Amino acid sequence: QVHLVESGGGLVQPGGSLRLSCAASGFTFSRYAMSWYRQAPGKERELVAVITSNGGSKNYADSVKGRFAISRVDAGLTVYLQMNSLKPEDTAVYYCYADGTEWGFRNTYWGQGTQVTVSS
Repeated sequence: QVHLVESGGGLVQPGGSLRLSCAASGFTFSRYAMSWYRQAPGKERELVAVITSNGGSKNYADSVKGRFAISRVDAGLTVYLQMNSLKPEDTAVYYCYADGTEWGFRNTYWGQGTQVTVSS
């Protein structure tokens, strides 16, 4: 059974930092590109950051470039999102997303999300 479990969200003041974690199980983690998405109230879900299956390429939304960093540890089946210099507009539910090919099929999985609130 596939699981993506996010953790590390919470309340932080503007300018602060958080590190989100996403623990994966039930699929071959190293075959999957991993992404973080977020969804703010009343807005569509948007891509924040993505890392390729081998970790060789990373891409970020313009709004978070230079502030956020995505990384993965395949041995630990975990992907991280380090968020620095947080702004109130970063407030959202953050979701982990896996996209890869296994057993001859493209598979995609979502986590349940973790709330990040940036407020003074």
